[in-house]
Amino acid sequence: MARALILVLDSVGIGAAEDAERYGDVGSDTLGHVAAWFAQRGPGLHLPNLATLGLAKAAEASTGRMPPGLAATGRITARYGYGVETSRGKDTPSGHWEIAGVPVATDWGYFPDTQPCFPPELIAALVGRCGLDGILGDRHASGTAIIAELGDEHIATGRPIVYTSADSVMQIAAHEQAFGLERLYAVCAVARELCDPLDIGRVIARPFLGSSAADFVRTGNRRDYAVPPPAPTILELAEKAGRTVITIGKIGDIFAHVGTGEVLKAAGNMALFDRMLEGLDRLPEQGLLMANFIDFDSLYGHRRDPKGYGQALKEFDARLPELAARLKPGDLVVISADHGCDPTYPGSEHTREHVPILAYGPGQPTGPIGRRDSLADIAATVARHLDLTAPGAGTPF
Repeated sequence: MARALILVLDSVGIGAAEDAERYGDVGSDTLGHVAAWFAQRGPGLHLPNLATLGLAKAAEASTGRMPPGLAATGRITARYGYGVETSRGKDTPSGHWEIAGVPVATDWGYFPDTQPCFPPELIAALVGRCGLDGILGDRHASGTAIIAELGDEHIATGRPIVYTSADSVMQIAAHEQAFGLERLYAVCAVARELCDPLDIGRVIARPFLGSSAADFVRTGNRRDYAVPPPAPTILELAEKAGRTVITIGKIGDIFAHVGTGEVLKAAGNMALFDRMLEGLDRLPEQGLLMANFIDFDSLYGHRRDPKGYGQALKEFDARLPELAARLKPGDLVVISADHGCDPTYPGSEHTREHVPILAYGPGQPTGPIGRRDSLADIAATVARHLDLTAPGAGTPF
């Protein structure tokens, strides 16, 4: 039996990358700083299952220091090391595509940190084609903050809230009931088309509910409209080879549904873990499952909440025995991340960091794999494990 799982802990970086200065991220260290935050305030951040898989050792290899309180107390049961992202940028598609074997060699388009930030002709076309009375926002912003600020006006005027960030993205927020969920999706589909000439990586629908700023909350009906990867990923190659592919969470959206097979969605890490187990239970021999666990990034990293980030890590760690109990001889699990999002770092954006690579399963070898010069090494390793044609980049470990 040979199956493979790639689990992406969204934004769980383990130390600033060599080119962090280029991105303004010198000194960032998502895992290390979260662990230090807990160590300074009490019993510490204890992740016994991830530690046994080598997470702390991978972080030590990346930064030269062991995150406080995370050292394993027994034998390491996985291969462990750290990956260096070679793709341009530090956003979600870049990291995920590289993990899947397709590094991004060209620069994305970005919107400037000005107000307004969007080209007037882009907004005019969006308003005209979608029959809108205008938009709100038109600047860089935190998604939760701008909804709290402009949500009441949005409901009163019917104008969607359109904003961006340091990533290559246009985000459009609207009230699910007052504006309409399907209408929001339709507006985002038009925006995706309009953003194509600008090389914008994603348009994101950000629906929310609530009656006022006091209780506005984003829902689980987010939808990402991404450009497709520029070359076949391990997902597409597996699907073309007739293998079963199951993807969890926003993986389908990130890959523009190219090669993503059956998509299982849910809201929140623990619900996503449930769906991942559901998918694994019916994943046949030589099948591939890829999952994204979004809460680390969206709920805690961007909101600069180290306490919430650490609690989310604890919750994920506590459920790993459930995954282990379902693995069969020959199965391979790779746990990694797509970038960092240090909740102790200034601002609210992703951080350019190394990421952990933990590979394990019944009968799999153990020990250090050191520094991996591309996240594409993950796809190359999975391709070898599943006897698939490998994507063009990456070296198996």
